[in-house]
Amino acid sequence: MDRARRRRALTLAPICLALAFSLAALGSSHWCEGTRRITKPLCQDLLVRLNCIHFRGAGGSLGDGSQAVRYIWETGDDKFIQRRFHAGLWQTCEESLDDTGEQCRSFQSIIPAGEQGVLWLSIGAEVLDIFLILASAVLLGSSVSCQSSGLSWLKADASVAILMVLAGLLGMVAHMMYTTIFQIAVNLGPEDWRPQTWDYGWSYCLAWGSFALCMTVSVMAMSRYAAARRECQEEQRGQKGSRHPRPNFPGPEAPQRVLASGPRLPDLQVQISQALPETDSAGPESIYGFVDLMSLSA
Repeated sequence: MDRARRRRALTLAPICLALAFSLAALGSSHWCEGTRRITKPLCQDLLVRLNCIHFRGAGGSLGDGSQAVRYIWETGDDKFIQRRFHAGLWQTCEESLDDTGEQCRSFQSIIPAGEQGVLWLSIGAEVLDIFLILASAVLLGSSVSCQSSGLSWLKADASVAILMVLAGLLGMVAHMMYTTIFQIAVNLGPEDWRPQTWDYGWSYCLAWGSFALCMTVSVMAMSRYAAARRECQEEQRGQKGSRHPRPNFPGPEAPQRVLASGPRLPDLQVQISQALPETDSAGPESIYGFVDLMSLSA
């Protein structure tokens, strides 16, 4: 496996991890967790329990008839109990009073009717986010497993970068919409569900972890695409240069080298004096020729 294919095979790991995080967050019900404060029910039997209110009749017996006067000893916070709950995209669950398990109901049932469209938009964005991540994994995996050329690598990197950045943006929008709809449910939901305290759970952290991985993979694929495109352009430029060689023009130092290698000025003067006819006085033409020779030697 060459270097390019090995790097793309390593990119599959964060894509698959982002897909696993998104699937786990979508199917779980731990996006938000907290506690609810409810009133303890009356104890209906003789057993001493902690999750119910104990009372005594006027005769000193426990629960000795509906007409008897009952004295409740719990006061203040002793009359209440904290029950843990967790909620997700599909349902919300809370602990039962008898510690036998959890009581769950649809999360849609606690949202006001006018705000349920936001929940469905959030679920739709999460599902589309998963499909885009899956498409990126299939595209990159097929390009790694097949014998691909440089142009195919460029197309695969560009497609993966676009798909992953779209998946990350859709996931971010879905998470923000769920946060909004949960806060609306906390303020406007039914009285028997409103939590006293709440915070984000591990499913919410997985969802944002998937978003971070999507954006990281997108940046990696885009940088790899830019580097590969630059290399291809340099190779094409080199091939064009080898097909059309540049003419070898003389440089600026060539005339100086010619002058330096030519005959010296005294030799030229001797040769010219021998070629000129002997006269008593030098005419203007000879003077001009001598001046030109002096300027040429300079």
